[in-house]
Amino acid sequence: MNQPVIRPVVRDDYDSWLPLWDGYNAFYGRSGATALPREITRTTWERFFDAYEPVHALVADSGGVLLGLAHYLFHRSTIAVAPSCYMQDLFTSQDARGKGVGRALIEGVYDQARRAGLQRVYWHTHETNRTAMQLYDKVAEHSGFVVYRKTV
Repeated sequence: MNQPVIRPVVRDDYDSWLPLWDGYNAFYGRSGATALPREITRTTWERFFDAYEPVHALVADSGGVLLGLAHYLFHRSTIAVAPSCYMQDLFTSQDARGKGVGRALIEGVYDQARRAGLQRVYWHTHETNRTAMQLYDKVAEHSGFVVYRKTV
């Protein structure tokens, strides 16, 4: 496999992006009866193209075939003057795994953060996602933080 081009998503990518998005959500148990409402998918997609939204998307494109996605957002922080970059979603197709696509997408997010003058990119993953964590341990530092959440 040739190294894919990492680029911002464009509107014409929707039909190729959607199976990756659905695969990402299925990986985290959001499918079938627990699937995200389509309104969330539509809103997420539209945010990528709204200049007033801090949400962005990159895709890994190999000759017109999308192999992966990375969604990230810029936000303010209480511990730094410059905003931070949170990579919220990272996913590659099954066929692309282990071939450098995930690493290339992460590097693409790093590049976007640098271009925006940011110094920090972070993300989290589920503790059972051991395969991805092997890559993450090579490209970033594990912060040791534990995530808590509550739906209100």
